[in-house]
Amino acid sequence: MNTLLSTLFLFSVLVPSKLWFSPGQPVTVDVKSDAPVTLTMTTFDGKPVAAASSAAVSGKIDLNKIYPALPAGTYLLYAVPQGKQLPAFVGTPLVVEERTDTRPGAPQGLLVTRVEPLRYAVMSTDAGDMTMAFYYDSAPNTVNNFLTLANEGFYDGIAFHRIIKGFVLQAGDPLSMDPDRAGSGGPGFTINQEFNNRPHERGVLSMARQGDAGERQGNPPGYEAANSASSQFFICLDYAKTKNLDRKYTAFGKVVDGEATMAKLEATPTQAGDRPTNPPVIKSVTVKTVTPGDNPYEKLK
Repeated sequence: MNTLLSTLFLFSVLVPSKLWFSPGQPVTVDVKSDAPVTLTMTTFDGKPVAAASSAAVSGKIDLNKIYPALPAGTYLLYAVPQGKQLPAFVGTPLVVEERTDTRPGAPQGLLVTRVEPLRYAVMSTDAGDMTMAFYYDSAPNTVNNFLTLANEGFYDGIAFHRIIKGFVLQAGDPLSMDPDRAGSGGPGFTINQEFNNRPHERGVLSMARQGDAGERQGNPPGYEAANSASSQFFICLDYAKTKNLDRKYTAFGKVVDGEATMAKLEATPTQAGDRPTNPPVIKSVTVKTVTPGDNPYEKLK
């Protein structure tokens, strides 16, 4: 197992042999448990998925034999102690993504399967901490981008450079401490949009991007503007004012713990251009795996 997998699954019960699987390949998972467990799969929003064969497992197994021909979508896989049922589980749940090619005219059928641990993040700021859970089902590539940047320390030391009371808290710009250039920076690459039906309600994380002239006339964003997000994100504050962002910006997660921190950040004094007088700093973003005693996704539901 490579270093990345070893780190991700250090204390896990369910350990896939790799993160990506081509169609027709066995989706192999090593079940490392001293006590008998049963596999339980749900959709991302918690609906149970029936197993085609016995889900009482141990050792190396092929998920395709237990859950064959899964429709395209995002699933959660749990190791549940025998005799019990969810929400009881052991180890870290797996996110199983059955991806298809959504481009117009692309061949139908499974494109690839991705298997990864279910993770969340704790953002530590000058104003306190916020716990963030993510919409793996609605914006998987955006979630991966954010978690990768966070794991690599990109956000450490970056400030909230734009605060609009009752609207958004914006951060993620490496130029955030430069008053002349704040809001224009990023990691040197962009990612494609994943506009979805998640509402931009209070606490929702969404990706900042460029605007274009057509949007001011009520048109959808053009291709270049739609696909211009990179590292900058914002936290929504009041759905009455952020509702118009729905399906025009990529909502990719939500603050599920840290309301007092959000309120303190929102109260930060600002000056012209919605720039904080003393921009509050992100001290660190720590990415963690879900465990039985530490599962913020219960609050996301």
